[in-house]
Amino acid sequence: MARILRFDHVGITVADIEEVARFFVSLGLRVEGRADGLEGDFLETVSGVPNSRTNIVMLKAPDCEVGIELSSFEKPEHGPGQPNAMANELGLRSLAFEVDDIVATVAELGEQGFELIGGIGEYVGEWKMAYIRGPEGLIVALAQRLS
Repeated sequence: MARILRFDHVGITVADIEEVARFFVSLGLRVEGRADGLEGDFLETVSGVPNSRTNIVMLKAPDCEVGIELSSFEKPEHGPGQPNAMANELGLRSLAFEVDDIVATVAELGEQGFELIGGIGEYVGEWKMAYIRGPEGLIVALAQRLS
């Protein structure tokens, strides 16, 4: 059986690629690459979506090889998704990042209009963690190591 060599990226389909990319850049990720107007046999074969065209932004966190691939389809039009999904619903529910100051990060995101889903919780004196509702309903988990 073939084996995985490494974890490369997580893909997220979004409606407004610029807004979502700005959100992740404000958290400290960097744009690694971009492809606009990608279409043709390759995209149709891989995605299984005939007659499609998409724009892609690849993002990476500092000192990390795993990326986030944002894609926004120009055609066909995207489906509605579940922008108000909660953590207990099936499917990919959150992306998690370790931050240096969770209170300051939550405050900065709040100033941008991205609010806490619940509150900032503490786990056995080792971690503080919170869920933020990002653009297009994305849940972003933030964690700060206390020890």
